[in-house]
Amino acid sequence: MTQRIIYETDKGGVAVIIPTQEALDEHGIDAIAVKDVPSGKAYKIINAADVPSDRTFRDAWEADLTSPDGIGGEHDMFITDPQHPDYVAPEVNNDNSQP
Repeated sequence: MTQRIIYETDKGGVAVIIPTQEALDEHGIDAIAVKDVPSGKAYKIINAADVPSDRTFRDAWEADLTSPDGIGGEHDMFITDPQHPDYVAPEVNNDNSQP
């Protein structure tokens, strides 16, 4: 299932984010949404099939964000530098058990 991230623009239209497979594999759609949706904007994760294929009236598209999947974050990049003040280290599995 291919997914898209939508949110309402400041002009009242609907923005559609199409994540790359590489980004999805590395970060997941939720992290991409928090990163790419502008700070404080509600977003929804939808199936690609739910995005109209006819773009003729794209400026008139509306999105129902009454129950959003999340809110855009404050960053426009994944923070991978451990020296960055907002860096969060990845979780480490300390389970040393052998199968």
